Amino acid sequence: MNAAHIAALALSAFFAAFTSPATAHTEPEIMLGQMLMLGFHGDGEMTQGDIPQIKELIRQGKIGGVILFDRDQTRSGAPRNIISARQVKALTSSLAQDAPLPLFVAVDQEGGRVQRLKPAAGFKARPSARELGRVSAQETRKLAADLGRELAGVGINLNFAPSLDLDFPHSPAIGSLDRAFSPDPHLTARQALAFMRGLNDAGVIACFKHFPGHGSATSDTHMGTTDITASWQTHELEPYRKLLGLPGRYAVMAAHVFHRELDPQYPASLSPRIIQNLLRAQLGWQGVVFSDDLQMGAIQKNYPLREALLLGLRAGVDVFILGNNQGEYQPNLGEEAHRALLDIYRQGLLHPERLQESFKRIMKLKTEE
Repeated sequence: MNAAHIAALALSAFFAAFTSPATAHTEPEIMLGQMLMLGFHGDGEMTQGDIPQIKELIRQGKIGGVILFDRDQTRSGAPRNIISARQVKALTSSLAQDAPLPLFVAVDQEGGRVQRLKPAAGFKARPSARELGRVSAQETRKLAADLGRELAGVGINLNFAPSLDLDFPHSPAIGSLDRAFSPDPHLTARQALAFMRGLNDAGVIACFKHFPGHGSATSDTHMGTTDITASWQTHELEPYRKLLGLPGRYAVMAAHVFHRELDPQYPASLSPRIIQNLLRAQLGWQGVVFSDDLQMGAIQKNYPLREALLLGLRAGVDVFILGNNQGEYQPNLGEEAHRALLDIYRQGLLHPERLQESFKRIMKLKTEE
């Protein structure tokens, strides 16, 4: 019996357990927990940090995923979750062992300047997206498969890559960091497809980002409001048009960029017009949508946590990332976020069918081969 069959059996058992009258009241709590991905302090070896609390949140079903970082920006760049391959494997195994449902274990491992698993910790150096834009699709797939095997080998099953952003050299968050394959949307789509398939070859889920396009932005959503109204071009959607709906295990990440002509009120990650209308209705995407990290400046400086969660739910976000790695560290962030989601649900602001839709999408991505 392979891992996919075991996961399917576990999922069936879960549904059976949570549809009985005696336990039906806990079902929304578990479903809501699947919508949260949390960052935390601790590597499990040199520093325990908040690992015991995170493990308890996982055991209770209050979070459905974790995201790992090599450096802790809340502590002046001190080491955070990644010390060595052996340590990461032990950490991820420890986190996943008590999860009632399969756990997303995620990382940003794009290559180049954005790689959490660095050579200093014993991992391979990886080429940037811009470098991959100069090689064949076959070579990109081969390199991504090798990356995927390295991730899977240490228990990481979700990589927030590749970027579908187009290469505008002036962009401080994308082009200037070599994070885009090419200014050509067709080449970008070709290389991103190869990258996704390479990760999938190794059993790792990919994530296309940052919808609807961060490449032309002249500021950085990590810092604050990023208005792309004047810079964004419609062909930035072309890679999504070409790739969404193709076979594979992948999700889409919504950016925090603001475009007043697409939505005059909300950034993309909180916008029904952009997620529900543009991404889902027009482009046909029916899979999982991740928010970018809700603690990035573009959101945190403008919306309290509960409001951001509520707006994201209304927009159509399935999983909210809370990296807990910007500004001041919040040790109770997971509990607070889950409590806010549960309160939103109990007040009738999140329809049960909407919750079930997200839950089904998430579980399909976690368990499909």
